[in-house]
Amino acid sequence: MEPRLLDLDSQLPTSEELPDSDDTPVDNENQNTIPNWLLAVLEQIWKRREDWFFGVDMGIYDREGQRRRAPAVIPDGFLSVGVQRHKREGRGRLSYVLQEEQEISPLLALEFVSRTYGQEYGEKMEKYARLGVKYYVLYNPEYYRRDRRDPFEVYQLDPESRRYQRQSQEPFWIPEIGLGIGRAEGELGGIWREWLAWHDERGQPYPLPEQLIGQLEERLNRMELELARERREKLRLLERLQRLGVDLDNEGETAP
Repeated sequence: MEPRLLDLDSQLPTSEELPDSDDTPVDNENQNTIPNWLLAVLEQIWKRREDWFFGVDMGIYDREGQRRRAPAVIPDGFLSVGVQRHKREGRGRLSYVLQEEQEISPLLALEFVSRTYGQEYGEKMEKYARLGVKYYVLYNPEYYRRDRRDPFEVYQLDPESRRYQRQSQEPFWIPEIGLGIGRAEGELGGIWREWLAWHDERGQPYPLPEQLIGQLEERLNRMELELARERREKLRLLERLQRLGVDLDNEGETAP
């Protein structure tokens, strides 16, 4: 019986043959923007690591999903650790198929709750639990009152009951990756706003690329101002010495 099952598994469609998503359009740009920001920051702080993958709006396939040619679930974002960073010779994954990932389930899945409710608190949560996703993050900044929830919620999978338990910390620390996740706020693109961010061990959010650029520009401006101040000081000193009749060209020479 076992060889027959193995033979059936070998005939399952591959990631290149499976749909990468359900092609359902998002109704809020932040559903894509925020997961992509999380990915961009990981690419900065983990740029030398090759053992992780962060997917955005990509289908996850278990065996049943492969057979049905339909993903088990499509998170807004998910993080897997212990997998190959780049696949298909750098062209990237088309979908995330557990059979091709050494059966490594994502460590974390993220859902952004928007105007069109997508069962993030119900059916999707059950699917993530069945897949063995350890941390489930729900971000609901606009409709949490409608849903009678909190804007930011994290759930951890209990290994015995296989059910999610609500966690209370924010930012929530994830020991497996040495990072926390939680909300941050600041000015982006001239607008004061809130977003999800990775946090360090002190609870400080890692800056977004746009913020890094802004910080570098601010540092360069400070350096330019400091150089300009030093030039002005030197000019004032030269003028003072000239008024005192000091010949700078012959300074230090002994008169005949």
